[in-house]
Amino acid sequence: MAITAKLVKELRDMTGAGMMDAKKALTEVEGNIEAAVDWLRTKGLAKAAKKSDRVAAEGLIGMKVDGGKGVVVEVNSETDFVGKNAEFQEMVAAIAEAAIGVSDVEALKAADLGGKPVSEVLTDKIATIGENMSLRRMAAVEGDVVAAYMHNAAAPGLGKIGVLVALKGGDEAFGKQVAMHIAASNPASLSEADLDPAVVEHEKQVQMDIARESGKPEQVIEKMIIGRMKKFMSEVTLLGQAFVVNPDLTVGEAAKEAGAEITAFVRMEVGEGIEKKEEDFAAEVAAMKG
Repeated sequence: MAITAKLVKELRDMTGAGMMDAKKALTEVEGNIEAAVDWLRTKGLAKAAKKSDRVAAEGLIGMKVDGGKGVVVEVNSETDFVGKNAEFQEMVAAIAEAAIGVSDVEALKAADLGGKPVSEVLTDKIATIGENMSLRRMAAVEGDVVAAYMHNAAAPGLGKIGVLVALKGGDEAFGKQVAMHIAASNPASLSEADLDPAVVEHEKQVQMDIARESGKPEQVIEKMIIGRMKKFMSEVTLLGQAFVVNPDLTVGEAAKEAGAEITAFVRMEVGEGIEKKEEDFAAEVAAMKG
């Protein structure tokens, strides 16, 4: 496979590696960018991947809490300008309200909103605002206490990052502190038990490869891996992370002190995982002149 300049740039953006190191990594793994990230980490030439696939798309997160249930929805638009449009904001808030009564995004699309299905309301709004939009996803949590936090709020219950936390025991004030922590730290799972085994195995293999590069004996490497995987878990699981409100405690320890058990959470960010088309306005203008 030909190693293009675009591929090298993509790998450099993901890892912060130098140009020659990025090119060598891609050459070693025949252009497989994920394998190249691992190769660079093994050689100590890269930090953990920067999640560069999470390019921001536009739109809003809408959130609604009703008693022991909370829902969060994502409605995308083409431009941030539409996200600031009062009509669009009202629609997203209404969709979040409708989501309280359904279980998934397909049911939400069919749910009634002012006498029409949500999907039809969205189609009408596309026609009036003149920009493509989509109801991308929804998620819900239930608990004795459900706390919510919206980061970069555009209006009440609307913004760029929405977090819901379900608690057994405790109170809403503590739940909101946890929700703010989640917005900032973006944990991969609630606990080690909830983490995808494939993610754990992949990280363990990468750490073993890094350790072997040091030339240490296998029995020493095994002990090193135990410590490194413990550190990994403390970074990616909510209950294992240092609590932003009090870094001397993990979130799990802080929950115990607050008399609460965190049973579930959801963090939804606008455009997460969507590749946004890069516009070359200079080229467009030049083409128009031509």
